[in-house]
Amino acid sequence: MDYFQGVVTEYLRANRSVFVNTECLIQLDEGDKQIKGRHWFCDAMAVSFKESTVFLCEITYSSTMQSLISRLQAWRKNWHELNTAVLRDSGAPNDWKVQPWIFIPQKHHAAFLKKFEHAQPDELLKLSMPSLRITYLETVLPWEYKSTWDRKIDSISGAA
Repeated sequence: MDYFQGVVTEYLRANRSVFVNTECLIQLDEGDKQIKGRHWFCDAMAVSFKESTVFLCEITYSSTMQSLISRLQAWRKNWHELNTAVLRDSGAPNDWKVQPWIFIPQKHHAAFLKKFEHAQPDELLKLSMPSLRITYLETVLPWEYKSTWDRKIDSISGAA
């Protein structure tokens, strides 16, 4: 785990209705065998009981964000199976939403959107992965939000 994963994890935990599992294995296929291209380790899985949502959180401060874009493309390509696997393995109710939530530096937001949109073939745009929830890393620093253990508002920059 890198430094900022810990900062983001503490930010997520500052909301009492959110429970976090770090370095969480997402495995499309049941069983012990991890098949290449059919499993990923998510930086953090944040389960929000108030929103009835399982957030798949990815954190990066890379200027190219190539690994993040590749991960999101793979998730989009396999979204139906991924959604099923996350709900199956987490034990969350089947009617809960699964949504990607990325944490990136504000200065890389425009470049990320341009690269992410450019990297999506038309057939991927038709798939059902929900829009990304995006939060700037600068807003999750402990001195940037009220640490009451009931953080109510996320500093969301927008959706992709």
